[in-house]
Amino acid sequence: MRSWIFNIAILLATFSLAPMYRYLHGYYFWCYAALLFSAMGFLFAACTNLSWGLFIKALCSAKTDEKVVALSFDDGPAAYTENILDTLKVHKVEASFFCIGKNIATNEAVLRRIAGEGHAIGNHSYSHHFWFDMWSAAGMMDDMQKMDNEVMRVTGLKPALFRPPYGVMNPNLAAAIKWKQYTAIGWSVRSFDTKIADEQKLLSRITEGLKPGDIILLHDSMAITAAILPELIGRIRSKGFNINRLDKMLNIAPYA
Repeated sequence: MRSWIFNIAILLATFSLAPMYRYLHGYYFWCYAALLFSAMGFLFAACTNLSWGLFIKALCSAKTDEKVVALSFDDGPAAYTENILDTLKVHKVEASFFCIGKNIATNEAVLRRIAGEGHAIGNHSYSHHFWFDMWSAAGMMDDMQKMDNEVMRVTGLKPALFRPPYGVMNPNLAAAIKWKQYTAIGWSVRSFDTKIADEQKLLSRITEGLKPGDIILLHDSMAITAAILPELIGRIRSKGFNINRLDKMLNIAPYA
């Protein structure tokens, strides 16, 4: 999703190397260039892999031998949240919803339903702005607080769990999370339900190789996710797994 930003960074780095060619010829120049690009690649990977925990520890799975996994949904309340809630209710499954604050004003009843039916509400920022991960720590904290305010206004609950927009972590966001005293939450199974159009391919991606303690990332903004959810729950259970709310599986508090 952010690969084009990385490509621009490489291009800028290339221009920055050009003047040095007058001073670092041949072998030395290319050693310097290789080190620079390797460092940039490592930092890009660290920012986009929450499980690395380079900037802050993010909980991406539970350490357990028990056959239990958790479902989590990002970007709601959205078009298919109620369909998903209907399915979860029928199958007696509790899940976690990492909501976007700006979506709440027009979906207050849906948010109350999420809380009322035993699901956890997490902070996924207020704006989910494309440049969120480029903001200052202060700007991020203001955005996070706006999201908390919306949830508290509608439900009286203050989220203690935060999932970064786009799954990107950096030093500014790590500082904001620590200051706001959130627990950072990632995932161990990324469904790619925002990209995969084939239902069976999506189901296979999620369920093949499922491990105890996995946190599954889904989106309640996607029609395909609502469509496959009944079969997904069935497949998970047919493999002998129970489905638990992620805060219960991780033994952490969902609210402050």
